[in-house]
Amino acid sequence: MPDHRETFRPRKRLGQHFLVDPNTIRKIVAEVVAEEGATVVEIGPGRGALTAELFSRYPDMIAVEVDPRSVEFLKGKFSGIDVRKMDVLSVDWRELMSGRAGPLVVVGNLPYNITSQILFGLLEAGCVSSAVLTMQKEVAERLVAAPRTKEYGILSVIVQLMTVPSIRFHLSPNVFYPKPEVWSSTVRLDWSAGRAAPVPSDPAFLRQLVRTAFNQRRKMLRNSLSLLGTERGFHLPDRVATKRAEELSPLEFLQLAEELLAEER
Repeated sequence: MPDHRETFRPRKRLGQHFLVDPNTIRKIVAEVVAEEGATVVEIGPGRGALTAELFSRYPDMIAVEVDPRSVEFLKGKFSGIDVRKMDVLSVDWRELMSGRAGPLVVVGNLPYNITSQILFGLLEAGCVSSAVLTMQKEVAERLVAAPRTKEYGILSVIVQLMTVPSIRFHLSPNVFYPKPEVWSSTVRLDWSAGRAAPVPSDPAFLRQLVRTAFNQRRKMLRNSLSLLGTERGFHLPDRVATKRAEELSPLEFLQLAEELLAEER
């Protein structure tokens, strides 16, 4: 492992733990599948542990980094690299791709405290073909969770409707610096391969419906969605009225959203 006492250290972000094990880094990058013409974007590279391996394979990659010291360090370390000083939570992914053809492939070791926000941003981007993301193990398990399990929730439904998620492997705290108190997982999200669900006609309403249902997951849907129904002027069909949110599959949530939208029209 490299010496952690280098002169430069990227500014520590809340929830951020930097990868330091070369074997793990190579294993993560090996999960990246970028077809010809695709643009690889790394988010939050810090001092470039993943970047070194990525840049050697994808020299036209883009690195998105919010810390100005890290931006200057990366530009000095990797000659010719395209580094953008940006907050990942405010990135317009289509604008980032301006002037570039092909789909977007995203790679990143995500800060634990903003993982969900980053995921929803990527899901809403509309131009991502795949992503290889390292995150807290508990969050990764929520992405692939099945209905009627305690892990199943808002992220499970939305991610599974928009992508095909898979946990590739788990990571010990020992491969990070500083060591986190929990295990992590590397997840791959594929936006098209094997995706069975149709594209929702109103993604914002779908998210609102799912979020409202799971915010009171112990209640029957006729109760948890009653206020939303009053506001939007719809009535739940009898087949779901007495069910709880965790009993509906992602596809059933999508079908319900489309049915309610049709009723509104």
